[in-house]
Amino acid sequence: MKRTFAVSLAATLVAALALFAPPALAEPVKVVATFTILGDMVRQIGGSEVAVTTLVGPDGDAHVYEPTPADARALGAANLVVANGLGMEGWIDRLVKASGYKGPVTVTSTGIKPIAGEEEHDEKGHDDHDHGHDHAHDHGAHDPHAWQSVANAKIYADNILKGLVAAAPAKADVMRANHAAYRAKLDAVEAEIKAALKPIPRKDRKIVTSHDAFGYYAKAYGVTFLAPVGVSTEAEASAGDIARLIRQIKKEKIKAVFVETIADPRMLEQIARETGARIGGRVYSDALSAADGPAATYIDMMRHNLAQFTKALTPAS
Repeated sequence: MKRTFAVSLAATLVAALALFAPPALAEPVKVVATFTILGDMVRQIGGSEVAVTTLVGPDGDAHVYEPTPADARALGAANLVVANGLGMEGWIDRLVKASGYKGPVTVTSTGIKPIAGEEEHDEKGHDDHDHGHDHAHDHGAHDPHAWQSVANAKIYADNILKGLVAAAPAKADVMRANHAAYRAKLDAVEAEIKAALKPIPRKDRKIVTSHDAFGYYAKAYGVTFLAPVGVSTEAEASAGDIARLIRQIKKEKIKAVFVETIADPRMLEQIARETGARIGGRVYSDALSAADGPAATYIDMMRHNLAQFTKALTPAS
């Protein structure tokens, strides 16, 4: 009898302790994402199952970012690191090494056909005369801004899901459901972009931005983007580059120039003054806005940019 009582008491104690001890599953996956667009995608797919640290914050420039000791500590505590690849984060390998992180790294652009060097830019009407600069000096051979095509963003989402499921197989069902819902939202925004641009003749879809961050958007949606500098903000436009661009804007009667949130607006303001093109609203290329801004998520960013572009390209009635 005593033995039975002792066993049942022990069982009760174990059950009581189980109520107070958080189950292992409740521990979120610690993910470090290199910049805000990736951080948002991880949150959309991971939901409450992830705790995300984003290294380059809102309106930050991942091209020229310099990691801090706090970044190394965040990596040291992470279960998963999520990076863009294609040379976007030139500093990430050094940071991984400095942090001692030995875990998995999900490269979101895996499986995407990159826009490489000048050949592909020539295909879509982007040659050296268009841009007034040499792409080959930027980010090696590749344009890293692959997320500017929503079709590529879906590949990013698939790669992020794969990385999260590998890091936390027990949470796979929840994350797969989140991923499916997110893919449906990406489908919807992709359809919106195509529908909004369709009435604008292709020859009139010409936009100037401060750096060449929209190559994948151009290819996916039939818009020509011109920029005084290349795919990295580290490059600087020469006086000759700017003069060539001004001549082209005048010749082709380009209506609007856009300043990205990560760029210094003065160069585009000079271009606008000399050409009569108007400065359109701010657009987001490499970073999201703060949570209270117009581009707090990737989908918000794509919708915001679309609204700015179509407003500038549609003749006033």
